[in-house]
Amino acid sequence: MTVADLVSSVLGPDLPVGVRGYDGSQLGPPDAPATLVLRSPDALRRIATAPGELGIGRAYVAGDLDVEGDIFGALELRHRFDTVSITPSQWLEIAKILGPTAMRRLPPPPGEARLRGRRHSPGRDAAAIAHHYDVSNDFYRRLLGPSLTYSCAVWADPAVGLEAAQDAKHDLVCRKLELRPGMRLLDVGCGWGSMLLHAARHYGVEGLGVTLSRAQADLASKRIAEAGLTDRVSVRVLDYRDLRDGRDGPFDAISSIGMFEHVGLRKLDEYFSRLFALLRPGGRLLNHAISRPWRAQRRVAFARSGFIDRFVFPDGELHEIGSVVTAIQRAGFEARHVESLREHYALTLRAWSANLERDWDAGVADAGMARARTWRLYIAASAVNFEDGNTQVHQVLATKNDDGPSGMPLRPAF
Repeated sequence: MTVADLVSSVLGPDLPVGVRGYDGSQLGPPDAPATLVLRSPDALRRIATAPGELGIGRAYVAGDLDVEGDIFGALELRHRFDTVSITPSQWLEIAKILGPTAMRRLPPPPGEARLRGRRHSPGRDAAAIAHHYDVSNDFYRRLLGPSLTYSCAVWADPAVGLEAAQDAKHDLVCRKLELRPGMRLLDVGCGWGSMLLHAARHYGVEGLGVTLSRAQADLASKRIAEAGLTDRVSVRVLDYRDLRDGRDGPFDAISSIGMFEHVGLRKLDEYFSRLFALLRPGGRLLNHAISRPWRAQRRVAFARSGFIDRFVFPDGELHEIGSVVTAIQRAGFEARHVESLREHYALTLRAWSANLERDWDAGVADAGMARARTWRLYIAASAVNFEDGNTQVHQVLATKNDDGPSGMPLRPAF
């Protein structure tokens, strides 16, 4: 049996992509948008020893498995994976093709996380953040564009472009928080400072941003200085658990955009209780985070043996939006407004993917081939997950009322 025959027997006939094996065998339509290339027997070994997305991801990051053509075209194969089950006879064929070393585990490729310590302890969280964000500020600038905003944009129309859509997202958050000159804003997980810069420039706030990434904090501080805003906003390398209401707060408003995924289920109550204590009575919280649909809630997200957990977001966890709202209210907040932006994130990820492909060689020079390949696969796979409805993203606006008036208009015009 050839490599192509084996792939066909596992994934089924009439594949939407081409396949080319290291033995020269081929299958698939000649006009396929993409061709999977198994460059060495190690591609099969990685997939056989870690069946599913982890083995495929390892093979791709290592370069044993490659994609010629459109990465999104290659991901059309995702529709076959749910029904894949390797039979004993197929395992036997794999063993025949690979010989006695068929099930020999290969060393993981560069960039696979191996964290130590208690899950979601401060030290381990810091290591997880460093793994993902301390890659290369230049790489992230190429990927994300000039705004350096690593979260879902808000698109009035796909034609407006990424920068305008990110500007609209920041403005939407500012309006939901009803920011005004002189107010104090806390941005938890501030990234490279984009939300703080927007709020200070356009709404006259004073602000503090916190992040666990030193690379982010360094560049954010530089951007703030270049904007002439050091007297109004600042960024510190600080865990949200170390914020104190008497020392750092109180704040009139709190934004948390794209950070919540790192908190963890067991820490939700601590997280929202800390933010509640830091907020003035009548203040507002805007929590913007990726979430899971209810049908996927029983799966641990991101799967702890999966590609994204091992290579991209170690220890990341997604939660169903109802459970998030419950946790927010359990901390003392009143949830006032929930908005889904799922289609917006698909558009954002497609724009990031286009950025990466357009400047691929420079991105590889910035972060290395393994990291660049990791991000190429992660960004494209995430885009189709949002398009398919397997992943969601929500903004939740909440107020600290102390059983009094919320300060919300009867019909907010966000």
